[in-house]
Amino acid sequence: MARLKVGVLISGQGTNLQALLDACQDPGYPAEIVVVLSNRPGAPGLDRARAFGIAAEVVDHKAFGDRPTFEAALDARLRHYAVELVCHAGFMRVLTDYFISRWHDRQLNIHPSLLPAFPGLRTHERAIAAGVRFSGCTVHIPRVEVDGGPIIAQAVVPVLAEDTPETLAARILACEHKIYPLALRLMAEGRVRVVGDVAYIDGRAGPPTALFNPSLER
Repeated sequence: MARLKVGVLISGQGTNLQALLDACQDPGYPAEIVVVLSNRPGAPGLDRARAFGIAAEVVDHKAFGDRPTFEAALDARLRHYAVELVCHAGFMRVLTDYFISRWHDRQLNIHPSLLPAFPGLRTHERAIAAGVRFSGCTVHIPRVEVDGGPIIAQAVVPVLAEDTPETLAARILACEHKIYPLALRLMAEGRVRVVGDVAYIDGRAGPPTALFNPSLER
C-alpha cells in the first residue's frame, strides 16, 4: 500500500520533526516525509531533514507583504511535492482561514499542554503558576482558532512541586516525541474520523501515557 505523503512545517530545532523522521524509517510505517519547509532561514530542523535525504526548503515569511501571500507560497510548495497531509512541528506562525481551509482535516499540530488548557505561548510557566497537578501535550487537527481543533491524542505528566518551566518542558517533550508519530500513524491508516469538532479513533492503541478518544461506535 502506498505511504501517505507528508509535508512538515518548522521554524526551529525540529525535535518533533526528528521523532517523525525516525518513525518513518520503519518500512512498515504508513507515512513518509517528502518535504520540510521552514519560515526561518537557517532553522536547524532543515539540516535534520537533509541528513535523511529529504527536500528541505525555506519559505521566509519576511519576504512576503502579507500572510495570505506567504500562505499561498507555502501551499504551492506543498502541492509541488504532492503532499497529502501537513504536520506542524514547532511552526511559529499563526495561519489564516485561507491555509486552514485549503488543508481542512489534513493537518496535525502538537502543542505542549493538555488542550483546551493553556493554548498559545508560555504554556509551562502558566501551568506552574496556575497550580495544576498534571500537564502534558496534545496532538490535534488545527482550526482557525489558535491551538483549537479536534483532539487526536494526549499524554499526561505530573507537575512536581520543584518543577521549573524548563524541567516540566523536558518531561513533556519526551512524551511529544512518542505521541506525535502515533497520531500520524492513526491518520495515515485512516483510523481518524472527524465529526463536528471531535476526532474519533478506530482501534485505539498506544503506550500507557497516551490517551485517545473513543471509537465512534462507543
